[in-house]
Amino acid sequence: MASADDDDRWLVIDGRRWRRTDPALPAQIAERLRSHLGRARSAVGTAKRAGDDEAVAAARRRVGLAKHGLGERGPRWWDDEVAARVGRAEEALDELDTIAPPRADGDDGVNA
Repeated sequence: MASADDDDRWLVIDGRRWRRTDPALPAQIAERLRSHLGRARSAVGTAKRAGDDEAVAAARRRVGLAKHGLGERGPRWWDDEVAARVGRAEEALDELDTIAPPRADGDDGVNA
């Protein structure tokens, strides 16, 4: 039987276990990272349809950065102090904002 900790850490879909987003992340940071993740996933599909391997690789890197920031990849978030986890998320967000800045109209796809 799964423990409560396991339920907080993992999500099972179709028998496959996926790491959950770090629940300690401030909501605004997590929302912005999810926005980047969605835009990056869309960019992967667009680049694949265009047959642009370099753009696919760049978009997949953005997906990886967002997932690391959310705690879904990389070090297990439950093994680190909250401050370190939030710091990793902020670093990922800063890098993503540099690579793929929010739109010029200020709408980053996240509801304020």
